[in-house]
Amino acid sequence: MVDIMNYISLIEYLPYIFEGLLWSLALVLGGLGIGFTIGLPIGTMITYSDKYTKFILNVYIWIFRSTPLIVLLFLFYWGVFPNIGLKLSPLITSIIVLGLRSGAYQSEIFRGALESIDEGQILAAYSLGMSKIQAIISITIPQALRISIPSLSNEYAILLKDSAICFTIGVLEVLTRARIVSIATGIALIPYLIAGIILMMMTYIGLKFFHTVYKKTVIPGLIEGI
Repeated sequence: MVDIMNYISLIEYLPYIFEGLLWSLALVLGGLGIGFTIGLPIGTMITYSDKYTKFILNVYIWIFRSTPLIVLLFLFYWGVFPNIGLKLSPLITSIIVLGLRSGAYQSEIFRGALESIDEGQILAAYSLGMSKIQAIISITIPQALRISIPSLSNEYAILLKDSAICFTIGVLEVLTRARIVSIATGIALIPYLIAGIILMMMTYIGLKFFHTVYKKTVIPGLIEGI
């Protein structure tokens, strides 16, 4: 039976749970940033490059979208990185794997956004003397970035939930710390409730941020979707 000492112990553990917030933020923001760095160029190349380049890039997308995250974590942490001479921490490994996986999803987000832009705008750019690269960089990508914001907000929320799986290789994010505190104190519900509230607040703040950015950058006449 849980007594008062267990609850006192739980209070002492609260900073430990909240420290996991920093780990979760690192996982989500790092993964989202790496995913953006990978996804935008790949999405652009798939939209505008030749069929051979598209095939190679689609193989990458297929592998990382179809393989379970836990398999990717194990594969990179115990297989790929050690075999190429890299000894990375569980946190760094998780950020890289989340980024590679997010890059596959974000590339599809950007591809869809780029394909939604009227091809006539590219033709108009040609008539002004712009090259294909100039037209893509100056005209289509800025619009695609704005169009993609609602989907990127969804990707943020998905990454936040997926980050909990990183406990399998030893990352002490919020939910992992809640589990440790639950075992240490003998109180099962409250640590997970606290962790759930933290994750809900992280989701709300992140989605609110994307919503604000979208409102400030929305293309006039575009149907709002966030």
